[in-house]
Amino acid sequence: MVFHPTLNPEQKALEININNKIYGTIAEIGAGQEVARFFFRAGGAAGTIAKTISAYDMVVSDTIYGKEKSGRYVCEDRLHRMLNREYDQLETRLRAERGPETQFFAFADTVAAKSFGSKLDGHGWLGVKFQHKPGASVSECVIHIRLKDKENLQQQEAIGITGVNLIYASLFYHQDSISFINSLEERLSTQRVEIDMIRVSGEAFKNVDNRVLSLELVKRNFCQAIMFDSDGSALMATDSLYKKNILVCRGSFRPPTFVNMDMLETGLRDFKKNLPKEEQGNITVLPEISMSKLKERGELDTSDFLARVDILAAMGHKVLISSFENFFELNTYLERYSKKNVAFVLGVYNLEEIFDFSKYENYEFGPLAGIGALVGKKTKIFVYPGKDEKHPDVTINIAKMRVDERLTFLLMYLMENGHLIDIVDYNESYSTIWSRTVIRMIQDGVDGWEEMVPKLVAKTVKKKCLFGASKCDI
Repeated sequence: MVFHPTLNPEQKALEININNKIYGTIAEIGAGQEVARFFFRAGGAAGTIAKTISAYDMVVSDTIYGKEKSGRYVCEDRLHRMLNREYDQLETRLRAERGPETQFFAFADTVAAKSFGSKLDGHGWLGVKFQHKPGASVSECVIHIRLKDKENLQQQEAIGITGVNLIYASLFYHQDSISFINSLEERLSTQRVEIDMIRVSGEAFKNVDNRVLSLELVKRNFCQAIMFDSDGSALMATDSLYKKNILVCRGSFRPPTFVNMDMLETGLRDFKKNLPKEEQGNITVLPEISMSKLKERGELDTSDFLARVDILAAMGHKVLISSFENFFELNTYLERYSKKNVAFVLGVYNLEEIFDFSKYENYEFGPLAGIGALVGKKTKIFVYPGKDEKHPDVTINIAKMRVDERLTFLLMYLMENGHLIDIVDYNESYSTIWSRTVIRMIQDGVDGWEEMVPKLVAKTVKKKCLFGASKCDI
């Protein structure tokens, strides 16, 4: 990362305005013309702004940009329609006059800011389509934001700052992922704006990995979680999880072992049994990896996380990367997006930790509130049995796990009401596989770990020399 001075939005807008190569359009829907306002207020906007537009009326907007099949106006498809039309008009109307030395850009946003009487957070899509240098082909950056300010006027200001930051970062920091991400939230805070999706494309970003940008958002606390599709691309959790039943398996997946895969398979099987027939095909299976503890220890390796995302994606799984320290925070997040059922599949030792009284010493509401937030109204927990490391012939299930006596009756209540369910039909031969043993064998170059993971995992680890492997197929 190259050091860059921190500029306020007016300074960024002025730097763009006085650059006689940069020229473009700003189109905004939903929260005023807040981005354009910064450019006009900075001075010298005539050198940068070809046009500003704000098509608020739905009929007018549809006439200009066309109708969306979904009927929604605050969506990524709408943003792309706006960006494409506005940029194409620049090329058609002004290229001959301004010549090849001009860098065109089109910025657009479509936002649902907080309305009068609404208790919902605002959100929106922002994007910029641009040339990063004269004569370059077009590149693009799109983000989705959540607006957390309580007042409409504050949300409008936040949109303006974010928009200026996005234009500036795209024009000047497109080849430096860390500087790019840092620039997006300059003069803002995560108490005001959360960026929960980013996607870049084009010549300006040819050396930039979209997944790195997404991971940096979580790593730097600009959002709580980011979701990847099975092809490795960033996903919007809102769209992907909406009206879906969700099965989550939290783990390190470093690397994914047969135990992880069996947990996902048996958890999915038992989850289906607990759903109505019409909902059994409407399930999103989601491996989840938390950055929380690694961030605290300062041991967060982006390439290590990308390796795990790559392997899980190659196995056909979506992946959620989060900063949640515990299960109940994760459940609260998932319930925000899905109005259906949520289920966790976890090992019995994870459940022991959840019922460990000492884990709630720094949580002001105590274990009752924490465990209550985890199970919620519709959440079920499927518990994968474990083996006692000292006595491998002993199987540990819910009934045999260690629980603080102060929480015994809570455990009984959750079992009797179907919130905690033992997984019974599982592969016992996998019970003695421990992830920490596998990773140690990989790093020490000890043979035999390949028998503890799926073939695709073993092949990928060796081929790409992942997780500190000392023996690789090079």
